[in-house]
Amino acid sequence: MDGLIYLDNGATSFPKPEAVYQYMDRFQRTNGVSPGRSGCDLSIETGNIIEAARRTMTALFNGTDHNRLVFTLNSTDALNLAINGLLEPGDHVVTTNVEHNAVLRPLHHHEVYNEGRVDYVPFDEAGFIQPEAIAQRIRQDTKLVIVNHASNVIGTVQPIEEIGRICRERGVLFIVDASQTAGKIPVDVEACNIDVLVFTGHKSLLGPTGIGGMYVRESVDIKHVRAGGTGVKSAQLHHLHEYPYRMEYGTPNLVGIAGLLAGVRWLNEQGMETIHQREMALTEQFVHGVRDVENINLYCQDDLTSHIGVVSFNVVGFEATNVGTILDGDYNIACRTGLQCAPFVHRQIGTESIGGTVRLGVGPFNTEEHIDAAVTAVREIAGFYGNRLAS
Repeated sequence: MDGLIYLDNGATSFPKPEAVYQYMDRFQRTNGVSPGRSGCDLSIETGNIIEAARRTMTALFNGTDHNRLVFTLNSTDALNLAINGLLEPGDHVVTTNVEHNAVLRPLHHHEVYNEGRVDYVPFDEAGFIQPEAIAQRIRQDTKLVIVNHASNVIGTVQPIEEIGRICRERGVLFIVDASQTAGKIPVDVEACNIDVLVFTGHKSLLGPTGIGGMYVRESVDIKHVRAGGTGVKSAQLHHLHEYPYRMEYGTPNLVGIAGLLAGVRWLNEQGMETIHQREMALTEQFVHGVRDVENINLYCQDDLTSHIGVVSFNVVGFEATNVGTILDGDYNIACRTGLQCAPFVHRQIGTESIGGTVRLGVGPFNTEEHIDAAVTAVREIAGFYGNRLAS
């Protein structure tokens, strides 16, 4: 761990702010009891902290009712609840090639087991989904449009405001997967006409793993696909209809919610825009440092406008996994290699058959020195192959 340069923040942000560690530790020691299960002061106090987290997350997304902010295990869990709770057998869905398996796999199951139909919209050469391409796929029987706000492979940020306007005009529900953008880029559920916004806590919201959730617009009712205890109306056998209990089951990840709250508070103090600008400056530093190297292929990085700090590349002559191993073992740089749980992206950019890409994900605690080291390492790896060819 000594001297580790961590550039896998697209998977999980690390380290977390010290305030997150301290708040989680203090919460677990002083408030680690179930809320809503008892009338004791400690249980009520814990419930107040969970309520504060709900209100904070709702404000972050410009929601109108904090009770519509539902906590889940992560964005995959939330997407499964939303997709399976909104779709009926035979329903048509429009989605994109930039989606993560958290969307692709539930939709595949919808096709296989529910005779559903799904259209996948490709991205353009720069990595963006064109809103008119979404509009062209919407049919009379389309129930949902699902879009990944930012690709976890190529880093492009999709025009969700325009897509949301089209969906609202056509009367189609709009789900946005903000796993990569929540905490980096402002997401306004009202301005973007988002019906369900899904987020995870362990990436740019700087919380721990095992916590995420979704904001569900008023008048959107997701049917129950689970049932269980809520600590409320225990004599009622049917699971509760009202939010947030409608989508929450059993004792929640209390310390995870507390850590998420601490992470968002830290973000608000630092300023999301300030952090994002710093991350993009570091991203530009890396791209500029390797762009002129003959044996390096960058994907969708010609213009970093409307991007997050995620870069995918390959070194000619090396499998992505081998580059990752060299970066880790020889340079103490942590990254992500492979298909990054987004096979359709790799299919479209032509990297699926060669084992995917090397991905670097910049975070709030990376420095110019970290990026200099990564540039040097990648250039040396590429130079090794060039020298080998020359000899």
